[in-house]
Amino acid sequence: MSDGHRTYFNSADFGRIEQDHPIGEAFTRFVTTISRDELRARQNRLFLRCVDLAWRTPFYRRLWGAAGAAPGDISSLDDLVRLPSFDKQDIMDSIAGHPPFGDFAGLESYPAGERPPVILHTTSGTTGNPQVLLFGPKSREAQNLLLGRLYRFQGLRPDDVVHSVYGHGLINGGHYVREAVTHWTSALFLSAGTGVETRSERQVEIMRDFRATTIVGFADYIKKLANVARERGIEPGRDIRIRMISGHLGREDKEQLSRSWGGPLCFDWYGVGDTGAIAGEGPDRDGLYVMEDAQHLEVCDIDTGKPVADGAEGDMVVTCLYKDDVYPIIRFNTHDVTRFRTDASKIGAVFRRIEGFLGRSDNMVKIRGINIFPQAVGPMLEEHPAFAGEFICKARRDASGREEFIVVAETRESSAAVAAAMQEVLKRRLGIAPVVELAEVGALAPLTQTELRQKPIRLIDERFK
Repeated sequence: MSDGHRTYFNSADFGRIEQDHPIGEAFTRFVTTISRDELRARQNRLFLRCVDLAWRTPFYRRLWGAAGAAPGDISSLDDLVRLPSFDKQDIMDSIAGHPPFGDFAGLESYPAGERPPVILHTTSGTTGNPQVLLFGPKSREAQNLLLGRLYRFQGLRPDDVVHSVYGHGLINGGHYVREAVTHWTSALFLSAGTGVETRSERQVEIMRDFRATTIVGFADYIKKLANVARERGIEPGRDIRIRMISGHLGREDKEQLSRSWGGPLCFDWYGVGDTGAIAGEGPDRDGLYVMEDAQHLEVCDIDTGKPVADGAEGDMVVTCLYKDDVYPIIRFNTHDVTRFRTDASKIGAVFRRIEGFLGRSDNMVKIRGINIFPQAVGPMLEEHPAFAGEFICKARRDASGREEFIVVAETRESSAAVAAAMQEVLKRRLGIAPVVELAEVGALAPLTQTELRQKPIRLIDERFK
């Protein structure tokens, strides 16, 4: 930087990032030996740097000021509950009020010529209009490290060939995952993308030809690729020897996903575009370990916003402890639902665990007093051997105004007996008896948009039309 020009690579101290957030064997030692008191001290040190940037950011001055908070009120993580949470809508409002990038990133806090380079991506727009995502070099690489750490913790090896089905374009996902693998592991990376970017038929040929060993992405599309491979005479487990799948499984049946690809180990991890990886399974595959040296996670009541007791379900509210250069994130409500695990780690890890993604509170439907998460319906349908993997839920009112919940499932055979059996499973698991409709394999693609979206549509609410 002798000419005073700031670049991505001279704006971040990569050694310091790795010191704050160990990776590889150093992480395994760290997570099994650090005490909770030592961890809390590290968290507080990082947290206060983020609070300092937040107070210099118009978005937070407005948000916290409206809640009666003033500089000096927040001196540790113990004070966090005094601050209001925010969500995607608040960010979208910031962008609308201060176009085109909003006032939440803290860019105004830097003197002229000292602002670090900024990386811009967007969300996929799954829950509405795409949202601008802004990253500074330091926080971007810390975020990349956290995902690379999880992949390595789960067993990714230097000789692996990673096939990624995350989307690219302006969407953050594919770029972020590529950076995590190429910057923080030694594995080879195949950036195939979604079925729109690289046709599914071509993807399975690429996996075969380049000898892919690992798949990363969303479970729905990964399952689809196994079916596409077989349709083209390419047998998973023989022609494509996948040994590891790491993605977003929700309540997916890991055994079913594993069988479809010839027996690889399947790992779940969780994060959102703003925060990066928050938690992920380890080698024990028994709950998702919160990356507590970098992410402080609260599970809060969906209605009151107050933290719930361990073991109770609620919204994930996250504070990123490493984002002290661009876009500080303090008490971001993801509206994704989980619960903290209360049993001990089988591998002696100190970090807390969550159950995983259980559904979205803003996509939850209440039918005749029963709360239903549409994403959870798929694993329930897996109990019946005729289920072909794709489904969509509909909520509507009948002529009398009574609420109905309809589940449309693709099946390999269609009969009244299959529909009745599926209805019985759903009635037992959901607490109400939905209407079950059967569809041919592939018929729901225009509704779920599995080929077009990273996260398929699972609910159509027709009650208010």
